[in-house]
Amino acid sequence: MKRVSVLEKARRAREAALVLAGVSSAAKNRALRAAASEIRKRRADILAANSADVRDAEKLVAKGAMTKALLKRLALNYGKIEEMARGIEAVAALPDPVGATLDALELDAGLNLYRIACPIGVIGAIFESRPDVVPQVASLCVKSGNAVILKGGSEAARSNLALAGAISAALDAAPGMPPNAVQLIETRAEVRSILELDDYVDLLVPRGGKDFIRRVMDNTNIPVIGHADGVCHVYVDERADIETALKVCFDAKVQYPAVCNAMETLLVHEKIAARFLPPMVARLRDAGVQLRACPASRKIVRGLKPATEKDWSAEYLDLVLAVRVVASLEAAVEHINRYGSRHTDAIVTSNPAAARRFLDRVDSACVFVNASTRFSDGYRFGKGAEIGISTGKTHARGPVGMEGLLIYKYVLIGKGQTVAEYTGARARRFTHRPLKKNFPPPGGLIHTKKSRRRAENPHRGGKIT
Repeated sequence: MKRVSVLEKARRAREAALVLAGVSSAAKNRALRAAASEIRKRRADILAANSADVRDAEKLVAKGAMTKALLKRLALNYGKIEEMARGIEAVAALPDPVGATLDALELDAGLNLYRIACPIGVIGAIFESRPDVVPQVASLCVKSGNAVILKGGSEAARSNLALAGAISAALDAAPGMPPNAVQLIETRAEVRSILELDDYVDLLVPRGGKDFIRRVMDNTNIPVIGHADGVCHVYVDERADIETALKVCFDAKVQYPAVCNAMETLLVHEKIAARFLPPMVARLRDAGVQLRACPASRKIVRGLKPATEKDWSAEYLDLVLAVRVVASLEAAVEHINRYGSRHTDAIVTSNPAAARRFLDRVDSACVFVNASTRFSDGYRFGKGAEIGISTGKTHARGPVGMEGLLIYKYVLIGKGQTVAEYTGARARRFTHRPLKKNFPPPGGLIHTKKSRRRAENPHRGGKIT
């Protein structure tokens, strides 16, 4: 079979996106449910492909060419396959955001302006190691009316091909769906090519290590949603409940340390440090966590390895944790804003005023009170899944679900008005009156004689707004 070039795949994706933007919610939902079913049918083939990837990856880990954290992200099992299928079904069950009225404004009587949510177009999703990204991103893109070109890491090549094949087969066979809504590219050369296709690709979403994401950001003119680092903190305030703090901090570090929302630095107020650190360190050590501690922490708990300046900004993605005692909440906030990555940071406290100050002053996409940083996740946030996590300050921030895959268009409905009527000495005045967010208007898109009569008599079918 002749290999299809990246440029041709991008062209096909553009064609698919233009059609997909107008596909009904019912058709998209049927197609997504069919994709979930197809993944379940092909579960044995997907796991066989993944086993081959894992065997090769284990050799890389033994050589030191791949981390154990990446290997853990790569491995699939029956439970993870079922989670993928359920994740797609969860996205299908979400309300369709396409076509929602964001704002409505009457410019003048019979001249109404609407701001309507619409798909961005073609999404390029580039990621490392985690094959579960394939169904997550594909389902979110399809539900939001976007075509997607997927590129996974070479270490997961067989897994990605098997998953993308199942999804594409189901979508292409679904009634009303355009072909090529979900496509896969496989080589590094193809990644370099897609970074140059700003005429066809509207948004890039890289997911992986910070060096990988930074390379993508630095080598394209296409807008990028992503985060280069996941340096997350938990600050234990002087008025924290000890048991709550122990539970939250343990979960934030140990529950799954290989991901970007795991805690990397623990900050503790000096007035509670002597009571909190000994039991916390004991629990962490029992779980195999290696600690890098400041001088004050090392005086409270003997035998801790000294922290260096690099530790405060380190993203370990492993069972390693930096610990620092601070003199105040303000010092904790200053540390977070200086060394953090604007990803996710949390405070444990029983003081509402302290919680409020922390929320107001920490400059991160996600800021929590008395909860683990591990909650920073699109699925847990009720988004069905996530396209990625953004630490930027553009149109999307934090765990990005379908809302981050939407932009908007302005729709103006009139009845023959011209700009000339609103200029000069006898110009008509704009009303600029807010309207209810209902589009299309009750009287329809076209002002016919019948719709005008309805506007004049709202009891006969509703008034045009």
